[in-house]
Amino acid sequence: MWPDRDCGLCPRLAAYRLANRQDQPLWHNAPALPFGRDDARLLIVGLAPGRTGANRTGRVFTGDASGRALFDALLDTGWATGQYSDDGRDDLRLNGCRISNAVLCAPPGNRPLSDEQTACRPYLKATIAAMRQLEVIVTLGDVARHNVLKALGLSQGVMAPGHGSEAFVAGLTLINTYHCSRLNMNTGRLTPRMLSDIFIRARTFLKATG
Repeated sequence: MWPDRDCGLCPRLAAYRLANRQDQPLWHNAPALPFGRDDARLLIVGLAPGRTGANRTGRVFTGDASGRALFDALLDTGWATGQYSDDGRDDLRLNGCRISNAVLCAPPGNRPLSDEQTACRPYLKATIAAMRQLEVIVTLGDVARHNVLKALGLSQGVMAPGHGSEAFVAGLTLINTYHCSRLNMNTGRLTPRMLSDIFIRARTFLKATG
C-alpha cells in the first residue's frame, strides 16, 4: 500500500532524497507516512514533508514551525493530547484524527510539481479509502484541497479556495484553511486562533452526525 524508502516514482524527489541522505545520513530521508489511526473520523491533509520537518523526523508535521502550529491547534481543541516535541520523541497522541500529506516525499523548496502530486495521489486515495469512519477532511492550503478533490474524483468547482471554505460532497465534509507555514503564521495571514477555529468547526460536523 505504501511506497518503500527508495520510491522512484518521482525522479526529482528521489534525487533530492539521495542528496539529503548524503548530507544528513541520520535523518529519516524517506516517504513520511500518515500519522494516526485509520478508524479516525477526521483526516488532515497537508502539502508535503518539510526538509527539516517530517523528512528529518519521520513523523508528519513534526520538526518545523508548521508542525508546531498544527499540533498546538490540535492540542488546543482536544484532537490531540500529551506534549509535542520537535524531534518526535514525545507522548503526543491523536484523538480521532489522522494526518497525512498530498505528497509523501520532501520536495525542493517545499514545492512539489504537478506531475509529482499526480504520481503520489494513489497513496492519498488509499489513505482515504482505508478510513471507513471518515466524515471530515481538513485541507491545509489550496494545493491540498486540489489534491483531495482529485483523489475523490470531484471537480475543483465544488469547493472554493481560501480559508474557511467548505463543501459537502461524497458523504464527507471538506474544510479548507490556509497552510500553517511559518510565512503565513508570521505575517498573520493565518493566526493560531483562526487555525484552532477550523478544528472546532470540524468537530461540530462530527457531533451533528453522531
